[in-house]
Amino acid sequence: MQGTSYENMTIIVQNYVESLISKYPYWNRTLGADHFFVTCHDVGVRATEGFPLLVKNSIRVVCSPSYDVGFIPHKDVALPQVLQPFALPAGGNDLENRTKLGFWAGHRNSKIRVILARVWENDTELDISNNRINRAIGPLVYQKRFYSTKFCICPGGSQVNSARIADSIHYGCVPVILSNYYDLPFNDILDWHKFAVVLKEHDVYRLKQILKDLADAEFVALHKNLVKVQKHFQWNSPPIRYDAFHMVMYELWLRHHVIKY
Repeated sequence: MQGTSYENMTIIVQNYVESLISKYPYWNRTLGADHFFVTCHDVGVRATEGFPLLVKNSIRVVCSPSYDVGFIPHKDVALPQVLQPFALPAGGNDLENRTKLGFWAGHRNSKIRVILARVWENDTELDISNNRINRAIGPLVYQKRFYSTKFCICPGGSQVNSARIADSIHYGCVPVILSNYYDLPFNDILDWHKFAVVLKEHDVYRLKQILKDLADAEFVALHKNLVKVQKHFQWNSPPIRYDAFHMVMYELWLRHHVIKY
């Protein structure tokens, strides 16, 4: 759909769904309440939100579960944003290598990222870069930072979600979620507080102290649990038991307890 306006994208989606409705009887049984559709990119969210019949009735499986685009937690499903294949092997059980307290590098494309960079970019214990690491420095420098860090800071960008969260989990770096309203992926199934640090955006000013106040035993427990959940954020072809595909399917199955026809 390169070069296509959001309005035209919406028309394309609407025409497609309406053709399915007219061709198959299944939609009409519940007006689409027992149907779901998947879109990870924000373009997909924009293209579908202009078609209320689809958005309000069907289950949306989206990477950007923002309330400002009508995400409904008990109906819709938050999809982890994962860029695969991962460039390097999974990390974990490697605490002796994790000497840096915290790490983040990225574009300042949101208010929380601007504050994070401004407050902490010159800190000696937090490795905070207000731009993405230049690939000219060397191959996979960005990914390798995850192996040497205890906590990886995950502020939202243009959307509340970030592929950095799945990267952190894969590389064994405890994610620090900085968001006021992120419905985290699989939070009906997983207790994120057991393998991540979940903070509000105003906590960014106390970020270093919050992380340093965590006892060593607490960090060890978070890291061990993180290794246990890595399989849930891995996509495989064909799917493997308990991987991300099965987690999404289970989330969808849970919705049949909520949605009454």
